[in-house]
Amino acid sequence: MHYELGGIFLLALGFIWLIRLKAEDWGLIDVPNERSTHKTFTPRGAGIAFYLSVMLVTPFFHLDLMLHYLWTTLAIFLVFIVGLLDDHHDTAPQTKFIVLIISTILLSFDGLMIDDIGVFFGVHLAFGWFAVPFTIFAVTGFTNALNLIDGLDGLAASISLVILLSFFTIGYMHDDMFMMTLSSVFIMALCAFLFYNWHPASIFMGDSGSLTLGFVISILSIKSLEYMSTVSILFIAAVPILDTLIVMIRRKKNGYSMFEADAYHVHHILKRFFMGNTVLTVLFLMILQIVYSLTALQFNKEVDGGILLVLFIANVVVLYIFLDTMKKKQEKEIE
Repeated sequence: MHYELGGIFLLALGFIWLIRLKAEDWGLIDVPNERSTHKTFTPRGAGIAFYLSVMLVTPFFHLDLMLHYLWTTLAIFLVFIVGLLDDHHDTAPQTKFIVLIISTILLSFDGLMIDDIGVFFGVHLAFGWFAVPFTIFAVTGFTNALNLIDGLDGLAASISLVILLSFFTIGYMHDDMFMMTLSSVFIMALCAFLFYNWHPASIFMGDSGSLTLGFVISILSIKSLEYMSTVSILFIAAVPILDTLIVMIRRKKNGYSMFEADAYHVHHILKRFFMGNTVLTVLFLMILQIVYSLTALQFNKEVDGGILLVLFIANVVVLYIFLDTMKKKQEKEIE
């Protein structure tokens, strides 16, 4: 495994360097807009390096595993392709959504679907024929949540790193080679990426990275349901999920579309609180995710999911009130 992970790390370093060098020629440039935290044209598409480094090295060490999960391998490829197309020339949201639906359906051919979410307040909940639609909802929701949090140098990569380490730990505890392999190969690719993406970033992961990572984390979430309670997964991936929920609640409350873009995500508000310090903001959110993930690893699979769900909802409410208060104070200061 050491050779495999070392090879992925070195290949990712090299590929990212090459993409950064050729980004303008290949049409992989991120143009800042009114919501961007960066003000200059910046190379994007480092997700290409994630995928290529993983796919060029992993078959030499885990070909049997990849063949066993052939539909899953194909599904990840499709998500990567639509992300790549978006990095090169913005792809319509509907196209990305359709590809995510198709890719999630492919996962079901490998038995990766959410068909049972455990016991909630004494009632056992199994989906039956509704398993695939619910899995599509969950996967598309989280994949987009990770995409939305990709708004500061090093943020999406740091949060993903913590989440992937959590899933590697679960895989290690239960001797699940699929979980250990899928998480570890992307961990190494992310470690290489952070050399270039830590503030001030010289390249962004782009949708080829954020969509692929979000989808991979979704796959690991589904697989980990064999060992963890459903709500535990919400805590393991808490920061992107909480950010998305809080933003959507605020938009709905203020009469805006829940899907309308703005500059009031958790990281935007915290960055203003930390006086524009990007590194401090990223470290704070990374530590917060570590706390949530470590907490989730303590939960027993047999615990009633209803109790954990109430705890998670309480986190949503408290964080919403806290951030909304900060937001209003910041707006008054601007006035």
